[in-house]
Amino acid sequence: MALMHSTMVPLGTPAPNFKLPGVDSKMYSLDSFSDKNILVIIFMCNHCPYVKAVLQRLIDLQAETGPNGVQLVGINSNDAERYPDDSMENMKKVANDKGINFPYLFDASQETARNYDAVCTPDIYVYGPERKLLYRGRIDDNWEHEEKVTQRNLKEALDCLVAGNEIPDEQIPSMGCSIKWKQN
Repeated sequence: MALMHSTMVPLGTPAPNFKLPGVDSKMYSLDSFSDKNILVIIFMCNHCPYVKAVLQRLIDLQAETGPNGVQLVGINSNDAERYPDDSMENMKKVANDKGINFPYLFDASQETARNYDAVCTPDIYVYGPERKLLYRGRIDDNWEHEEKVTQRNLKEALDCLVAGNEIPDEQIPSMGCSIKWKQN
């Protein structure tokens, strides 16, 4: 497990479009979420211990913020041939077993991860109504032990946006396992 930090894409960067299948057998694109004011793209996977540790927090965050126009979207871009735990079949199982309450999409070509400049799981990107990047950073200050969290950075950023306030410019990168790129 190689520890990576997110690349901190410049704020204001437009959200790249995508067309990806979900664990619910539907196809999704940016337009699929046009009715949501805030879109949270999370590059994640099934096998990474960082994602496993925060998955319930993400599920809870969707339940808490969804009524306020926030939509989380998980995207798995890992090479499923080399990492079979991250196959679509296993994504469906994890989504069902864990009760994932947001779209969980599979980026088999890895094109979406490259377009977003994603490097780790989890890697977080928050977009406003015009789909410009407003936040990229960590979920909170203790990925491993939820009971020791003192700063809920992602939740605080979402609360600011829902209230119509600016998010502080100082944002701390997310960290996690590297995306498992296909070998050419």
